[in-house]
Amino acid sequence: MNLTGVPMVENPAFERLFDPDFLARLQQFSLRLTRAQKGGRLAEQTTAARGQGADFADFKPYVAGDDLRAIDWNIYRRLGRVFVRVFEERQDMPVHFLVDVSRSMFLESPPRIDAALRTTLALAAIALGQHDSVGLFPFSGEMTVQARSISGRNNVIRVARHLSEYAPLGNTDLVSAVARLASLKLRRGLVVIVSDFFDDAGIEAVVAGMRRLPHKVLLVQMTRILDAEPERDPALHGDLAIENGESPARIEVRVTPELVERYKRGYRAFNETLRAFARERGSGLLRMDADGDVLEQLSALFDGGELVL
Repeated sequence: MNLTGVPMVENPAFERLFDPDFLARLQQFSLRLTRAQKGGRLAEQTTAARGQGADFADFKPYVAGDDLRAIDWNIYRRLGRVFVRVFEERQDMPVHFLVDVSRSMFLESPPRIDAALRTTLALAAIALGQHDSVGLFPFSGEMTVQARSISGRNNVIRVARHLSEYAPLGNTDLVSAVARLASLKLRRGLVVIVSDFFDDAGIEAVVAGMRRLPHKVLLVQMTRILDAEPERDPALHGDLAIENGESPARIEVRVTPELVERYKRGYRAFNETLRAFARERGSGLLRMDADGDVLEQLSALFDGGELVL
């Protein structure tokens, strides 16, 4: 009931997405950068900064202005010289989510967007649980700044409500979305791109755009087994009119074993381009099966419960 006495109608998409048991089981995971950018709030991510913190890093000679409480008097008694203890400073990491809400993500049964949103919520919950901040930037033909910075583990429900409202918007333009995100001059952190990465501009253009991002990047590729093995689809034979779900144009094709093999070679090259980018940038690449259990797949991908980029 709300204050007017009218029963509140819950969002069914939110009810499906916000699963307390699923979220509780994510507490075993952590998401880390090898070095977070300085300038954030004190939290759990390692930075190159030296100052406040609980983790001892090194000693340095005392200079005027250093905190007298950091002087190591044992060294002074032994060597007659004044050194201060320096600690590793841990701060928060901004995690910026680029989530593909193009029409093609809402096709098929079940649609890839279901697993994409569940994966996004899982990674956002992990980030919020370790005192990092989360930004949401859904994109299709254009990118929307939905939330620049959400922090606090209690705000997982807020993230889930945002995600549950996503609807198909248009054609995929990941190249423009990445360029727009780079132009926002956000504090450097981790950009998580959740998409199937199918873009009319081509994967080479997508990768060229991602190279211009000043952030660490985690690619979350939403896949299906038919992407790699289309011959498993019993309907894929003979003369067909194929459409991509994002434009009214249709392509008339005759499906032959030779055509299927050409497609498979192209798809392998597509995936290798993504893998090469991830290796080159030291980025992560999570290939998520849209038909599989999200938690089981994350458990396999988070080595020892931790993913370090």
